[in-house]
Formats: sequence, structure tokens, C-alpha cells
Amino acid sequence: MGHREDLLEGAKRCLLEKGFLRTTARDIVKESGTNLASIGYHYGSKDALLVQAYVSLIEGMGDSFDPGWGAGGETTAPARSLERFQEVWANIIRSFPQSRPVWLLSFELILQGDRIPEVRKLLAEAQEEGRSGIVPLFIGIPEADLDKETVDTEGRLYQTLLQGLMVQWVFDPGTATDAERLTEGLRRLIAGAAEN
Repeated sequence: MGHREDLLEGAKRCLLEKGFLRTTARDIVKESGTNLASIGYHYGSKDALLVQAYVSLIEGMGDSFDPGWGAGGETTAPARSLERFQEVWANIIRSFPQSRPVWLLSFELILQGDRIPEVRKLLAEAQEEGRSGIVPLFIGIPEADLDKETVDTEGRLYQTLLQGLMVQWVFDPGTATDAERLTEGLRRLIAGAAEN
């Protein structure tokens, strides 16, 4: 690995151990075996590096959401079906215990967003990538083939559900919503809308 990758890996370890606000540039340098000048050269600033490290942690978590259907998204449940909806959410929820440190880090960033506007801006930009990354799990269309409207509507819905589930699972896993109840809620919502 080069300095860029070493810095990123060191920053990820620092984030998980110390959090965003308590991680210093010196911590990252010590953890990565690089030097202070490398941070500015490769990432521009410590905060930009930490944001990239956070996004990388989130992307790694997103990989665990993939239920292993294969590159084409093959599953027994049809795309956009309630069965597929439940399968995907069950898989996402299964990943929550291992993902807890990253979710806790997410709360830190949400609560500190007003105090670190550069970070808030970078994370807001990364949200679109998150939306386009989650949609294929539900609809079976590769991310590269998604249209903007799908990402902007369905992607926002799935992202909102994911963030709500994250809050519940961090607060109290014992009372958090599971995939079956989430799917039944959607089923009832669809049935109610069809009646009107």
C-alpha cells in the first residue's frame, strides 16, 4: 500500500477507536505509519480524510447488505416484491450487531454537523451515493443503470428506512423493528392505499 491507502486505513481505525472529534492528525499519522504532510497532499485536510474514511466504512457495511444473489441480483423473490423487500431488510438487520460501531460514529457526525460545516457538506454529497447504492438490492437493476428519478425517490425511501432502523437498533435492539414487521407494515399501507 502507498501513503494514501495507509492514511485511509489508519483513519478508519482511529474513527472506530476514538470517534471523529477526538481523532487528531497525529493519531492518524501514528496509526498509519505516514507523516503529517501526507494528509494534506493526499486528502487536503484531516477532516476530508476522516470523511473519506467514514464513507469507506459505510461502503464496507453496504457490501455486507448484499445477500449474495450474484452480480445480476438473482434471488427467488422478484424485484420490487414484498418478499424481496423482506429478504433485503432481514439481511441488513442481520448486519447491525457487527455494524454498531459505525452506526455510533454516524450519530456523532449527525450531532456535530452544525459545528463542522465542511464535514457536513462532504457527507451530504455522499448521501446520494448511498441512495444509489441501496436501490439495486431491492429492484435488481445495477447501480450504473439506475435513472436519477429512481435514485431520488426509491433511494430516499430506502435510505430513510435504513436510518430509522439504525436509530432503533442503536437505542434498543430488543425492541427494534424486524424485517417481518417492517414488511407487514408496508403490506398494510399498500392494502389501505388500494382501498381508497
